[in-house]
Amino acid sequence: MLRPFTALALLAGLTVSLYAAKPDRPEKPAKKEKEFVAAKPAFTPDPAVPAFDPNQVTPEHLDTSMFKVPEGMEISVWATSPMLFNPANMDVDAEGRVWVAEGINYRRHSGRSREGDAIRVLEDTDGDGKADKSHVFVREKELECPLGVAVFDNVIVVSNAPNIIVYTDVNRDLKFDPAVDKREVLLDGFEQPQHDHSLHAVYAGPDGRWYFSNGNCGAQFSDKSGNTFRIGSGYLNNSYTGEKSDDGHVYVGGFTASLDPSGHNVRILGYNYRNSFEGVRNSFGDMYLNDNDDPPACRVSHLIEGGSFGFFSPDGKRQWRADKRPGQTIAVAEWRQDDPGSIPAGDVYGGGAPTGMTFYENGALGDKWKGLLLSCETGRNVVFGYLPKPDGAGMKLERFDFCTSNTTGVFKGSDFVGGKDNMSDERHTLFRPSDVCVGMDGAIYISDWFDKRTGGHMDTDETCSGTIYRIVPKGTNPKVTKVNYDTIEGQIAALKSPANNVRHTGFVKLKEQGDKALPAVTALLDDANPYIAARAVWLLAQMGEKGNLKVRTWLESDDANKRLVALRALRAAGGDLMHLFNTLAADDSAAVRSEIAVAMRDVPFAQSEHILVELAKRSDGQDRSYLEAWGIGCTGKEAEVWAALHKLSNGVAPEEWTNAFAQVTWRLHPAAAVEAVKTRALSSKLSAPQRKLALDTLAFTQDASAAQAMLAVAKDKESPIHGDAMWWLINRSTNDWSSYNIAGELKAQGIFDPEATKLVTIETPPAMPSLVKLDEVLALKGDAKNGSSLVVRCVMCHQINHQGVEFGPSLQGWGLSQPTDIIAQAILEPSKDIAHGFEGMEIVTKDGIKIHGMVLTDGDVLIVRSMGGQTQFVPKSRIASRKKMDRSLMLSASQLGLSAQDIADIVAYMRQTE
Repeated sequence: MLRPFTALALLAGLTVSLYAAKPDRPEKPAKKEKEFVAAKPAFTPDPAVPAFDPNQVTPEHLDTSMFKVPEGMEISVWATSPMLFNPANMDVDAEGRVWVAEGINYRRHSGRSREGDAIRVLEDTDGDGKADKSHVFVREKELECPLGVAVFDNVIVVSNAPNIIVYTDVNRDLKFDPAVDKREVLLDGFEQPQHDHSLHAVYAGPDGRWYFSNGNCGAQFSDKSGNTFRIGSGYLNNSYTGEKSDDGHVYVGGFTASLDPSGHNVRILGYNYRNSFEGVRNSFGDMYLNDNDDPPACRVSHLIEGGSFGFFSPDGKRQWRADKRPGQTIAVAEWRQDDPGSIPAGDVYGGGAPTGMTFYENGALGDKWKGLLLSCETGRNVVFGYLPKPDGAGMKLERFDFCTSNTTGVFKGSDFVGGKDNMSDERHTLFRPSDVCVGMDGAIYISDWFDKRTGGHMDTDETCSGTIYRIVPKGTNPKVTKVNYDTIEGQIAALKSPANNVRHTGFVKLKEQGDKALPAVTALLDDANPYIAARAVWLLAQMGEKGNLKVRTWLESDDANKRLVALRALRAAGGDLMHLFNTLAADDSAAVRSEIAVAMRDVPFAQSEHILVELAKRSDGQDRSYLEAWGIGCTGKEAEVWAALHKLSNGVAPEEWTNAFAQVTWRLHPAAAVEAVKTRALSSKLSAPQRKLALDTLAFTQDASAAQAMLAVAKDKESPIHGDAMWWLINRSTNDWSSYNIAGELKAQGIFDPEATKLVTIETPPAMPSLVKLDEVLALKGDAKNGSSLVVRCVMCHQINHQGVEFGPSLQGWGLSQPTDIIAQAILEPSKDIAHGFEGMEIVTKDGIKIHGMVLTDGDVLIVRSMGGQTQFVPKSRIASRKKMDRSLMLSASQLGLSAQDIADIVAYMRQTE
């Protein structure tokens, strides 16, 4: 354990910084405040949309007997319509009240609530575990399905694109009165009102800052410090896509940001998402988020500060499909998990539509559930649970169903199941959990949107029914302990609260108390609950010299998590920490070292060289989270860092590089490494995976020398990576290497002449009507052993049991998560439900050659893969016509000669094959 601190080191540099050695820039003048004149609707209401009248509908909710919750827990209805309608998001306040952002005016129903949507307040006044009071805090025409509400004492923050709106309830009567109360647009510029991929809820972090996420609709906004952020993507082709923000970085896609509650000092903490609906930052400082699928690759992830999840190309112009490599699964391709600069995607679970999240640290559920991450999944009728565990520099996320109405594994009314006409027709599939939070009583609260459909910007429930469910240990009714924000004791109680945003108010008020609150906050360091103790650390770091010194004692702890929390808290407090980073660069903990790495992102090479080199020495080449955190720290100085590391290698031949150094080179991919990397790619002494890593390193090097090196590799047609080299050359010729005349070089060097290449006809036979019916298969008992022999008929199109061709979707482990009838139906009639990303294309050339297959790369030369894995390069100039096929490229059970018993046997085998 390396902790060489002295009293002198402890006293040095008592103020610290999130961006340590970056000099403080003078604050830019704040923009002139916009005057709010009058609320106006985001959309012009369609008079054809009937007005919503709660007295004319009969609302619905699911009976609690339909739900499965953990053993020892029970679920009850806390509130239901007409006390609330279409709950899009919720939060709780210090009195235990639940605040709800309603979405009656969702999308095509804009104007259904003629006076706009509402922020509603619900309360259990008699403490019987059920709400008995409900009223509207604010209703405005401008509010059109706001996707977020957060409550910080008497400050209510509403996320309603294009604005983050802050209401201050001055007289604390829980009703917004413009004559008395205050209303401010804190930030604006978030694209697309009434869009699920836009602005989401605000929530507090343990550092006293506010956090929020935005989907990939884009945003161009300025904070109160005058810094402008331009974050666009190829989703809506924003005009500013690929432009630098004022902090000097390029951000694309969806993102997570934090800011001071005053609206100053915005920081982008993660980006390149599809549409993260909500995130959390727990009291240890760990950040988590969920994200939509496109197609099925939804994820719940641990966020590394400054990290990209890779949904778009780095310039934001290309969606992931354009760069999907042969053999990659959708989960790997969608989040660019094979690309340097993309952080680990975490739990990629498939299709769905994730929404709200929360993190349980203390409360009524007991110690067993401390550290519980919850994520709502409307498409699968479930609230997922995770108990994250440290895994190197990252977190291991093992998913389980915490609360669900649907244990069948058959889902309906969601994009990943089928088209827009796919609707739920069974009640157990109507549970659409929109949000989850921990109440002041320590119970879990879940809001249900309740609908036959989720996703596709649709809602079909004309009753606008909504319900809030409450989960507590069986036989208990935990009570709300109200806090008094006017006393230090009450403020401490708030900081210890189970409710996240209540803790924030306690943090702010205790910080304002200064030295008077120091003894009470210090006492929390010994709390038996490590999350509560951690909350004190974040606060003490911002309470002057005395508090700062108490935080630094945690840096001496044998507990790596304590050291990590202390380091994060000191960074958040502001100032110069370089002496500390130099010391901790040799820490035993990969998580601690990763925190130092990301702190180096904006530190010039002259000041960060020693630290980055020390951190690189401790990379094992296996921990992807560590490698990516280190790579983030190297941003803008990749060439200098690689040169320093290469110098230390003392002239080791490229073929003798360690795996760790090869990985570091791949992550940095500097032009200076091209010749050495080319040597590795061409070397028959290295394994195919080692050579492929070298090839990928070249592919991400933005330099003409890398293109020439790739051409040299492609010349060897017997090489195991020849096909990969050809794919990269054709792909890169249309984007990053478009100025290097790749096509001309391929022809000039005799590698590939697109006009002269020989093409052959490959047609998939039309599907035969199935001679076997689904009911026949389901009536039979399958023999898995016989199925393992029969499944070889599938390997000419699929990979299964680690064998087969990469053409159709990989079936490796697919059957474990699918019900019997779904597997059988896919074999019987593959055209009935074609997997996303595997739609066929029919291409006819000018000389009559017909090719059925999947287009892997679309440019001047199309790469087309057909049945059996045969790949052809088709010049666009030779194509007479191309059209999307209306049937699958897979053969049906009848065409494969499978009987009903054969299919039952294959199903049995796939249901038990990982």
